[in-house]
Amino acid sequence: MTQSQHIIIVDDEAPAREMVGDYLKMHGFTVTLCDGGKSLRGAIETSVPDLVVLDLNMPEEDGLSIIRDLKSRINVPVIMLTATASPIDRVVGLELGADDYVAKPCELRELMARIRSVLRRSSPAKAAAPESAGAKAAKERLVRFGTKWLDLEAQALRDDEGNEHPLTASELANARDSEAFDRAVDLRIMRIRRKIEPDPSKPAVIRTIRGGGYLFSPAGEKA
Repeated sequence: MTQSQHIIIVDDEAPAREMVGDYLKMHGFTVTLCDGGKSLRGAIETSVPDLVVLDLNMPEEDGLSIIRDLKSRINVPVIMLTATASPIDRVVGLELGADDYVAKPCELRELMARIRSVLRRSSPAKAAAPESAGAKAAKERLVRFGTKWLDLEAQALRDDEGNEHPLTASELANARDSEAFDRAVDLRIMRIRRKIEPDPSKPAVIRTIRGGGYLFSPAGEKA
């Protein structure tokens, strides 16, 4: 029988953590509820979880310091819950090693989708059998770009089924040609968006920053 995945919910508000915990249990997860950093540390001493859902805004110890401490102890995926956290807090959390964030009050179905997505991404690292050097190197050269994967070594763009989507020379980062004009850049971005964006008319992976240019958001976060 396959053991269910273990998720720790950390939130100082009992109703919030219990609501999330009950929802995850209903979907087959093993759940541990913690009211802060101290109880989280005690929980991971007993059992290393598959993922931690962590509220950033707690009175005794803020979520950012908990992420920093947690990542120094174990390599576990973290999803931040942010109610009033500023964009800077979210960025710092991601820089400290958090894998995703969800705004509070959260839609439980969205949280579930993000949990499953993060678990899928982290599962290769938790495989029981050790990877061969060749398999590990193959995974490390793949980078997620919206709906596609970029093979850094082969300089090829592929979808989840392994089908290749050709890139022109001007769409590769190291290309050099005579079209050194803003419009040329805009056209290249438009072509790349058509290949990697879930909805090219509403770009979320390569976002346009007014007056600043373009911003790459690997997780497809919308501004």
